[in-house]
Amino acid sequence: MIAYLVNLATLVCINAILAVTLNFIMGYAGIFSLAHAVFFGIGAYVAAFIALQWTDSLLLQLPVAMLIAGVISAALALPALRVRGDYFVAASLGFQVLAATVFSEWKSVTGGIGGLVGIPPASIAGHAFTDPVQFLGVAGVTLALVVVLTTAIVHSSFGRSLKAIRDSESAALAFGKNVALIKTLSVFYSTAICAVAGVLYADYLSFINVESFTIDASTLFMAMVIVGGIGTVWGPIVGAVLLTLLPAALTYLPFLPRTEIGSVQQMIYGLAMVMLMIFRPDGLMGAKQREA
Repeated sequence: MIAYLVNLATLVCINAILAVTLNFIMGYAGIFSLAHAVFFGIGAYVAAFIALQWTDSLLLQLPVAMLIAGVISAALALPALRVRGDYFVAASLGFQVLAATVFSEWKSVTGGIGGLVGIPPASIAGHAFTDPVQFLGVAGVTLALVVVLTTAIVHSSFGRSLKAIRDSESAALAFGKNVALIKTLSVFYSTAICAVAGVLYADYLSFINVESFTIDASTLFMAMVIVGGIGTVWGPIVGAVLLTLLPAALTYLPFLPRTEIGSVQQMIYGLAMVMLMIFRPDGLMGAKQREA
């Protein structure tokens, strides 16, 4: 039972990192992306490739994964962010579909549909984190650092510029803000930290495949942010906790067949989103904590 709870807690930490980074661009820059799972996957595949081919050092995997994810996102964001609103959502959706195909077909790097197995546990200074409790500590510390860093950026001059663009891009332009550059840098940061979650995910599970990085995953991460509260500090974490624990809770319902858990889970997600839009459009934490 303890091992099961530790596993859930570790996955909550990883999903919370993903939700916090997605909230950074959704809540503070007004950029809605359906491709967050792509950069989660890039981080995971880069970490797995490095661990299998060269070294299991977490201190090498993290910067390489962050750099690759950030550069790819910046290259895509520069042209894509010239469009607004629904057009960027459509562009991110197209990239998500393309990336999932690449993950499935680039067998020499990603292992194809079968994925990559036997990924060595991460290590720091020669100490391998084979104990799940120790790895939970690593994931928890990483989440805390991400929250602190993201909050500091939000309250900096860069964060104020982001919120100005979110509220009125035309007004920000009129005040001399380089909107394209600011939005691109925000996407770079969001996706680079998103890749950190991917590294932790690959090192923890020792197995990854494309099923974890599809449009369903991107939609789930967006749901975590919306349910918890867009543009809040704790909202994405609350959303990540609730939506990560929900599938586990459903398995304890004796009257629910195991084959129907996935369908029921999707129905609950949909119902929760509808109810939130009606009764709490700012999310569970939005009424009290929304950043100006």
